[in-house]
Amino acid sequence: MTRVKICGCMRVEDALAAKEAGADFVGLVFAPESRRRLSIEQARAIVDALGAPPREPPDVEASPPADRSGENDIAAWFRYGAETLERRLSHQRPLMVGVFEDQSLAEINTIADECGLDLVQLSGRESWADCRLANRPVVKTIETPNSATADAVVAGLETGSAVACLLDESRGQGIAVDHALAAEIAARLPLWLAGGLTPENVSDAVRAVRPWAVDVSSGVETDGAKDAEKIRAFVPAAKGVRVD
Repeated sequence: MTRVKICGCMRVEDALAAKEAGADFVGLVFAPESRRRLSIEQARAIVDALGAPPREPPDVEASPPADRSGENDIAAWFRYGAETLERRLSHQRPLMVGVFEDQSLAEINTIADECGLDLVQLSGRESWADCRLANRPVVKTIETPNSATADAVVAGLETGSAVACLLDESRGQGIAVDHALAAEIAARLPLWLAGGLTPENVSDAVRAVRPWAVDVSSGVETDGAKDAEKIRAFVPAAKGVRVD
């Protein structure tokens, strides 16, 4: 079943609607230039309102895949990351994801601690080495330059740091990625897909790409605010697709 992240929740009722609809992840934005940016107080209120148990730093898997170069090892690493997240989701849902962009790791770690986040998403120019400095598991956003191939994208990934990679050209603007390219990447490793998704098209996107997770923000908004009806439509549309 495809996992779902409802990103850019700005109010308690947004996050509650996502939780009640069955979302697996709720995204809280701390990126400085985002109109959806939250204060620590606002974010903490949302985390507390979901009524989840206290969040602790993640357990470390006893035997993750060896950190070696090569596509097979990259695929194994991100499968390990997906399995780790599945275990977390079996104990609590949704997991809270803090979205950051080109901020210091000291700031990111402080916010993660003060807000009780489960994961952090690095959506700027952060390096793979930066991911290792985060005190939460990292979802790293990747982009596809013009004329990029799946081979080139996969070759640019690294093991031993982020537990997941999110393909996103949109940054909350509703811009779709190349689904053919995304499907090639998703055939090799568990991929998060974002950009241009709506309740009306997410089923087709899941069938075409077969991502491990889909991530939506503007696609479940009306006049710039999260729309509970759209959230309630999006989650089952994404999860209801059977992918063999």
